[in-house]
Amino acid sequence: MVIQSLSIAVPAGCPNKCKFCVAQMHEEVYCNQIEKNLRFRDLYKRDYYDRLAFARDNGCNSLMFTGNGEALMNKRFMEEVADLNERLDKPFRNLELQTSGVTLDDEALRWLRNTVKVSTISLSLSSIFSDDVNQSYNQTPDKLKVNIEKLCAEIKRYDFNLRLSLNMTDEYNHVSIDSIFERAKALGADQVTFRRFYLSGSYTEQDLWIVDHQMLETQWIELDRYIKGRGRKLERLPFGAMRYSVNELSVVVDDDCMSTEGGKDEIKYLILRPNCKLYTQWDDKGSLLF
Repeated sequence: MVIQSLSIAVPAGCPNKCKFCVAQMHEEVYCNQIEKNLRFRDLYKRDYYDRLAFARDNGCNSLMFTGNGEALMNKRFMEEVADLNERLDKPFRNLELQTSGVTLDDEALRWLRNTVKVSTISLSLSSIFSDDVNQSYNQTPDKLKVNIEKLCAEIKRYDFNLRLSLNMTDEYNHVSIDSIFERAKALGADQVTFRRFYLSGSYTEQDLWIVDHQMLETQWIELDRYIKGRGRKLERLPFGAMRYSVNELSVVVDDDCMSTEGGKDEIKYLILRPNCKLYTQWDDKGSLLF
C-alpha cells in the first residue's frame, strides 16, 4: 500500500462559508469519540494512536491537519495529536497545516512552529491577486479578512514552507498564466498547487456556483502548456499527478482533490476521523479502512 499523506480531520467549526465548500454538499455524521466520549477516553486515545501508527507503518510520511472546518479553531485538539505523534516509535516528521489563513496571527504561527512542529503551511486562496475577492468567495467575516501579502510575509518570517493552494476560480480567466507565477514568487511561495473544484453531481447550491465561477477549460489548457513548456519534471506523486519545478517553484495540478478516482493500488491520503477510524474517501463512509 502506497499512501501519500495522512489527513487529520480536526473537529472544528469554520468562520468562512465558502461558496464552493465541499463540506456543505454532503451531510456528514461521524461521532466525535476522541473528544466527547469521556467515559472511554483512554480507550479512544489508544485507538487514535493505533491509527496513527498504522499509517506510519504503511510508509506514510506526511501528516496534514485539515478537516471540514478551520483546523486552527481547535488548537487543543491539534496539540493533542502532535503529542500522540511524538509517542510513536517513528513519529511523522513532515507535519502540514491546510488553512484559509483566518486567525493565523503571530501567536498562532509561533505555536505551530514551536509546539505542534508544523513545517509547511498550505494556504488556500480563491484569488491570489485580491484580498477582497478572496474574502468574497470564501465569505470570510470582515474582522477575519485575510491580508494575503502580510500573512505570506509572516509565514516566511517564521521560515515555514509556504504552499499556495489555489482554488481556480473565474478570477484567473482574464489574467496571464505568467502573472500567476510572478505573483506566487512575489508572495514568497515555495510550492503551488492548482486545484480543480469538486462537483458532487447533485446540483447543490455549491455545484451551481462552481459551474458559474470555475476557471475556463481554455485556461486550464494554457496552464498545462505553461507548466510542461517551462517546467522540469521532478517525480510522479503516488496518486498520479506529476510534480514540476517551474521558476524555482514546486508545482502540482490537483484535478482530483477529493480522491474520487478509484481502482488504484496507491492511496492519495488516509483520513483519520474524530471517531478514531481511518477512511480513504472524504465523501464515502464505505471507504472505511481500519
